[in-house]
Amino acid sequence: MEKIRYSDIEGCFRLTNGEIEVVVTTEIGPRIVGYSLVGGENVLGLHPQAKVETELGTWKPIGGHRLWIAPETMPDTYAPDNAPVEHFYDAEKNSLRLIQAVEPISQTQKEITIALDKQGSGVSINHRITNWGTEAIELAAWALTIMRGGGETFIPNEPFAPYGAKTLLPVRNLTLWSYTDLSDSRWSFDDEFIRLRVDESKPEPQKIGVLNRQGWVKYKVGNLVFTKRFDFVENAVYPDMNSNTEIYTAGSFVELETLAPLRRLAPGDSTEHAEYWQLIRENKPASV
Repeated sequence: MEKIRYSDIEGCFRLTNGEIEVVVTTEIGPRIVGYSLVGGENVLGLHPQAKVETELGTWKPIGGHRLWIAPETMPDTYAPDNAPVEHFYDAEKNSLRLIQAVEPISQTQKEITIALDKQGSGVSINHRITNWGTEAIELAAWALTIMRGGGETFIPNEPFAPYGAKTLLPVRNLTLWSYTDLSDSRWSFDDEFIRLRVDESKPEPQKIGVLNRQGWVKYKVGNLVFTKRFDFVENAVYPDMNSNTEIYTAGSFVELETLAPLRRLAPGDSTEHAEYWQLIRENKPASV
């Protein structure tokens, strides 16, 4: 692990196994701001000028990967995380643990632990939220990854089966927001995927959520294909009308989001949510 200055972001550390590299910042967050093949372009998107004004102060997305609390509320979800985070490096595991100070309003504490595979592009990311308040709260860990613009997201459909006596019940939900417009040209639907294309000329936001039993979502930009994988918990209750996968775009901004089940946390309890990332470069026209 080495300390670097990355894209005008201070207090960054670079982890690598010789094939992949991950960059985190310790000045704010916790945040992952870079993920790339060694010598290649960062597949994560950075938006250093973006900001959201709330009753609690200014929240800055900065870009890359972060941990939030679901369901989304204003201003609590947007509690500023502009302060430095503690960090602990484990050289044997090539892992880095980032710990935020306890948030004064929600009395929760966020942690992200990043561990690189010994070889290849695989990265394990564990998200942890702890309730340090005096009362029980219900929440879900929400992992949001801002990607580099210009690409397309892919959510897998459930396996197709023809109509018959064994296929009378639905297999998936589709959650829409008030601003979701399925006639927007950025959406496309086929037998394999729900697709959302990023278009810088279209600033209007688009978002959907699904209950994704397949446990993965992809983003393709240029010849890079980014995949995040996660566990599907049968019979669990997820936020946002039972969504564990959400995709969002507005202009060049695009996010791949996964959610853990809702949990009621007593004081001192924690909830965790794991993702596994992979990044490949395809040297021919790519198919996901």
